[in-house]
Amino acid sequence: MTALALRRPAWPSPRPASIARWLLAVAALVFCMVVVGGITRLTESGLSITEWKPITGAIPPLTHDQWMEAFRLYQQIPEYQEINRGMSLSDFQFIFFWEWVHRLLGRLIGLAFALPLIWFAWVRAIPAGYGPRLAALLALGGLQGAIGWWMVTSGLSVRTDVSHYRLAVHLLTALFIIGGLIWTALDLFMLARNSRARPAALRPFALVVLLILFVQLMFGAFTAGLDAGYVSSTWPLMNDHFVPEGIEWLGSLWATVSSDPYLVHFIHRWWAWAAAAALILLARGAKRAGRRGASIAINAAVGTQIALGIATVISGIALPLAVLHQAVGALVVATAAWGAHAAGIRRA
Repeated sequence: MTALALRRPAWPSPRPASIARWLLAVAALVFCMVVVGGITRLTESGLSITEWKPITGAIPPLTHDQWMEAFRLYQQIPEYQEINRGMSLSDFQFIFFWEWVHRLLGRLIGLAFALPLIWFAWVRAIPAGYGPRLAALLALGGLQGAIGWWMVTSGLSVRTDVSHYRLAVHLLTALFIIGGLIWTALDLFMLARNSRARPAALRPFALVVLLILFVQLMFGAFTAGLDAGYVSSTWPLMNDHFVPEGIEWLGSLWATVSSDPYLVHFIHRWWAWAAAAALILLARGAKRAGRRGASIAINAAVGTQIALGIATVISGIALPLAVLHQAVGALVVATAAWGAHAAGIRRA
């Protein structure tokens, strides 16, 4: 105990640049998890692991008997009984692999955040005022794991898939974490350059832009969860109609808007242009604030995402294009956080 105590600095020694670089590395890991999550969804792998074992679940089945037990548990849920009945063990191992990788990444991200955070706190390297924010990000990451299991449980009985509402919560939380990590890292980089720098403020216009983007991302998650992308493979019209045929009243306005595949696809398709316009204006604001890099990044991400969205639809939701569409969506969030931060920089 004495030796450890001697190693701890007697006075705080803030290391904002080191912490900022670490946060960006964690954000990159979360980005990878979003991509793998997209693959997991598109390959219908998300329900292959029917138990939540945060510690022992890191080790996959290693013997034939263990594989057969995992397969037996999967055979008890509706997805197998109504859709995949008769699938082979090797087919099960394929979908199990992607869900296992997705969960393993979650565990690695938890360690990659918690252990360095403990170290930075121990050596008193965290600048004043940033401890609570970093602790909140850690707590949000833990909550995300619980949300993931909450999502999976919605598909283990009665349903043959997970709730698209819970899927949306899971995806949006991951994207919010990416934005929070990037925003905090940018604040810390400013602090490293100027010890009197103040954290950036979220300006009203930037907030409006982010809310518009939030709606687009939410409907993107609904589109994914409902497989609504498959209802039309033509663009700009949907099956030769601007407003697609097939929309059904589901008992309430919210239920219809959020759960009818045709209407969800229609909204996601055309709200994208509102989101693009708002983000382009945010890019202009970032450029005026002297952050030309943020402006270029936003415009590039938005243009690429629109092209990928159209290509994904026309391809009939080809797996590589759909995965890229989700990946670039995460990059749009990252660049939007950068642009909103640039617009909110305050004088020291």
